[in-house]
Amino acid sequence: MNPTLSLVLNLLLAPIVGYLIAGIYYGTYRQITARIHRRWGPPLIQNFIDNFKLFSKKDAASHGMMFHLGPIIMSAGSVMSLLFIPFFNHGTLFSGLSTSGNLLLITYLMVIGPLGNALAVGVSGNPFGVMGVVRGLTRMIGLEIAFFIAIGLLMVTYNTTSLLDIMNIQAQTGVWNMVAHPLLFIISLFAFLGFMGSSPFDMVGAPTEVYSGPRAEFGSKYLGILMTQSMIFTFAKLLLWVNIFMGGASNWFELIAKTYALFLFQALWGAVFPRFKVEQAVDILWKVPAVLGVIAAIILQIQKM
Repeated sequence: MNPTLSLVLNLLLAPIVGYLIAGIYYGTYRQITARIHRRWGPPLIQNFIDNFKLFSKKDAASHGMMFHLGPIIMSAGSVMSLLFIPFFNHGTLFSGLSTSGNLLLITYLMVIGPLGNALAVGVSGNPFGVMGVVRGLTRMIGLEIAFFIAIGLLMVTYNTTSLLDIMNIQAQTGVWNMVAHPLLFIISLFAFLGFMGSSPFDMVGAPTEVYSGPRAEFGSKYLGILMTQSMIFTFAKLLLWVNIFMGGASNWFELIAKTYALFLFQALWGAVFPRFKVEQAVDILWKVPAVLGVIAAIILQIQKM
């Protein structure tokens, strides 16, 4: 196939496939939760039904140009993040733009969504929305500390910032980074749970405290766009962690198995642990990963000697 045509297909198909897979994951999550509550729960495709229904509804509110652009900026951040993360650890299928970027670029792209959210919610003037944004940006600082410690030490260890190189090293040695560097994987899980919006780091859209958080003023197509980008971004985060710490995937079965295992981990973890207060979450995200990071750095330095 022509390289240009292959690239275009990859760029077009990757967000669609990510959206479909994440939608099914959330469908199974809702069914598992329903069984725990002794309910039947919604159909597996209920997320898609809800999403499409939102696009058919009329606009409920508008607060100016930035209110319209916010969801688009968030979607752009989610889609671009996914396009720089390869689906597989070999070949060019669904490789997107992964050869043109690295982990540092992906990290910056992942921040675009929250910033676009803050800009849109800020112009709405809704106190619940603003409160959710403040909580989200505060939490994001803590999440980035844990994430940067984990991937920073990995990049120093392997002397590369390339996600593809880190995946290839795991494939060549046959050892996943979660096994070779368990402390770094544990540190990254603090960021992972927060990025996924799982308890105990789900204080941003806590319905009993801040109504629906940053999304309080969004409805109809705006909420539909946010729901779509949320599913795409969810798959991007799952894929990123699989590539960095679980050796990536060589086929569709392995890809689904690893990403779904991570998804179930955060879902079940969130079902067990209660929500932290904002100050508690920041305190833990600053202190625990930092201490573990120092220990991990010492261990890595000893191994090099």
